[in-house]
Amino acid sequence: MSALHEWLREHADTLDQQQLLADELMPALAAAGRFRVGVPVALGGDGGSVGDAICAIAEVAEHSVTAAFVYWGQRTFIEYLLQSPNTALCQRLLPQLLDGRLAGATGLSNAMKFLSGMEPLQITAAADAGSAGWQLNGQLAWVTNLHPAHFVAAAAVAPADGAAPIVVVFDSKATGVQRSANLELIALCSSHTAAPKLEQVAVSAAEVISANAPNWLPQVRPAFLGMQCGMSIGLARASLQVAATLAGSKRGQLSARIAEAQAVLAQQQAALLAGVADGRFVRQAAELFRLRIALAESVQQALALELQAKGGLAYLVDQQHGFSRRWRESAFIPVITPSLTQLQAALAQQAVTQP
Repeated sequence: MSALHEWLREHADTLDQQQLLADELMPALAAAGRFRVGVPVALGGDGGSVGDAICAIAEVAEHSVTAAFVYWGQRTFIEYLLQSPNTALCQRLLPQLLDGRLAGATGLSNAMKFLSGMEPLQITAAADAGSAGWQLNGQLAWVTNLHPAHFVAAAAVAPADGAAPIVVVFDSKATGVQRSANLELIALCSSHTAAPKLEQVAVSAAEVISANAPNWLPQVRPAFLGMQCGMSIGLARASLQVAATLAGSKRGQLSARIAEAQAVLAQQQAALLAGVADGRFVRQAAELFRLRIALAESVQQALALELQAKGGLAYLVDQQHGFSRRWRESAFIPVITPSLTQLQAALAQQAVTQP
């Protein structure tokens, strides 16, 4: 077991229920080189692909979904820069993101829902008469990895003149950026999740990730959702492994159901990695949506099987061995944006509009 996995195993419950280790989590991930996975070697990464990042996030989620959530936030922001035509912005921010000196926050959950017609953009951009940039106003409901010391976040914004939405980066040190206190969550407490509010925040053309959000967002959505699915894969895998160990010694009648669930999970992971690799999820978002929903269902099934394998011991505090934490973590999977309800609504709307 790696040093990172040992650290996560030791502190998983604290990361989930307290904010004590929030400042230590991202540096621990960076020290283990996690943010370099899937990043080109020429840019300071370890090489590989988005699929490798998905697998790495899943591996972390086996030990702590809080850690995987922060990992997803940082690595997804990195992916935005990698897929941005603004290479100067990437070159300026990437070194600090890779080594954990700077926190990156995705901030595009609202944008992904906007892309599927689920809700309007929450931030507006008015042309700044004194420059070639914009003044941003609005608020995002909640965003993870907003390190209080310093963070940068991506956001899709709607120009006041009716032009196509753009995707920009705003810096926590900019005038007008307000960060709420960390939100009181039932789990994932060390994830530095808060609500940023923007009031007359100036951004320039140098902070633009994409000048045409509707065209750019579908290109990055497979990585956004794919790496998000890594959390489901890792959590389900961990729960099924515990269930299999218990069933093998105490409840043999569950073994076949657990083995079947493990096989289904492996098939879902393979389908996810294949779709991200060959690019079909860019054109076939519905297939990715359905896979995200199926993986969330696999998580629920895995926890149910672990509970059945553990039996009444699941209610004894000294017999937990991570079960109650995984149960709380599993409650987050259906509601992380876009939620299962939102994805199901988008699929239903697509079925109505397409012949």
